[in-house]
Amino acid sequence: MQLLRGAALLLLLCAIACWAQDECVCTKNKRVTNCVKAEGTCRCESIGSGAIVECNTLTSKCLLMKAEMTGSKAGRRKKPKEAFEDTDGLYDPECENNGMFKAKQCNGTSCWCVNTAGVRRTDKHDTNLKCSQLVRTTWIIIEMKHGERKAPLNAESLKRAFMETITSRYMLDGRYIGDIVYENPYITIDLKQNSSGKSPGDVDIADVAYYFEKDVKGDSIFHNDRFNMSIDDEMLSFEKAVVYYVDEVAPEFSMKSLTAGVIAVIVVVIVAIVAGIVVLICTRRRRGKYVKAEVKEMNEMHRGLNA
Repeated sequence: MQLLRGAALLLLLCAIACWAQDECVCTKNKRVTNCVKAEGTCRCESIGSGAIVECNTLTSKCLLMKAEMTGSKAGRRKKPKEAFEDTDGLYDPECENNGMFKAKQCNGTSCWCVNTAGVRRTDKHDTNLKCSQLVRTTWIIIEMKHGERKAPLNAESLKRAFMETITSRYMLDGRYIGDIVYENPYITIDLKQNSSGKSPGDVDIADVAYYFEKDVKGDSIFHNDRFNMSIDDEMLSFEKAVVYYVDEVAPEFSMKSLTAGVIAVIVVVIVAIVAGIVVLICTRRRRGKYVKAEVKEMNEMHRGLNA
C-alpha cells in the first residue's frame, strides 16, 4: 500500500514539474493569459480576443488595443500635408484572424474606415459604409520632446541610441528607420515601410509606434521591462509623443471632420471678409453722393455769377 502511495506521489510530482516547465512569461506583452511554452516558444492567448500570440515578437496593435479595452472598458520639421493624427484615441477594434485591423470599424451605429495602424481615415457614417480595402500606412512620424536640460544633446549619440533601441527593443529592421532628426528639445523619428518592401516575419511599423508611445507614457506593454533611454551615460526623460500617419492613399475627410475650433476660425474669417466688403461698398456709395453734391453746388454757383 505504501508502495502504491509513493508511486502516485511520484507521478503527481512529475505532472506538476512538467506543467511548471510548460508555463512561461510573455516578456513582450503583459496583456495575455494562458501562456504555454511549446517548441521553445512562449505562446499565449491575447486578452479580449483569445487570439494566440507568439512572445518572441511584438503583438499586433489591433490585438493590443482590444486587450486594453477589455481591461479598462472605462518649432519643428514641417509635416507632409497628408499626415494626420489619431484624434479618436482608444476604441474596441475588430481584428482579423492574423491580428490585422478590419478595414471597417464600428461603434454602435457609427462606422468608419481605418488604415493598417487602425487610425480613422474617413468621416464617420452609418453601418452601410463600405470600406473596399485596408489602406497601408507607409510612413509614421513620431515627434517627442525631451526633458529640460542646460545643454543640447549630442545629435550623433542621440541618433545612435535610438537606432539601437528601435532595432533591439522593438525588433524593427534598421532599413525601416528613415531618419532621426534632433532640433533641441524636439526629436523626430521617421519609420517607413512599404507593403512591397516588407518581408514576411518583419514587425510592422504601426506596432512599433504603438509600443514606443506606450513606453514614453510610462504604460509599457512589456512584462516588467521599464523603458529607459541613456545617451552618453545620462538617463533622459521624455514628454508625451505625438504620432502622425501617412497612408498610401490620402485620407477622405470632409468639412464634417473638422474640429469645432477650426470651424469657428473659418466662420470668423468669412464674417470678417463679408464685413470688409460691406464697409467698402458703403464707403464708395458715400463718396459718390459727396462728389455729386459737390458738382451740383458748383453748377449753382456758376449760374449765380452769370446772372
